[in-house]
Amino acid sequence: MCRSIKTLRAPMTPEVGEDDIKAAALQYVRKISGFRAPSARNREAFERAVDAVADATRQMLSDLEVRTPAP
Repeated sequence: MCRSIKTLRAPMTPEVGEDDIKAAALQYVRKISGFRAPSARNREAFERAVDAVADATRQMLSDLEVRTPAP
């Protein structure tokens, strides 16, 4: 789907910051909306969608139970 979205789940990505989450959310919303940058008329809806996807991503990452690799 979005090749530029990287895996954010531990241990694939050891440290995930807010910038990583926002970048992934932005790429997702750009892909599904078909807009790289929305028009002024659509900017609020676009930004709300980015925030909602970022919130959902944060929640999912905190809820995931990841098996740790054997030593």
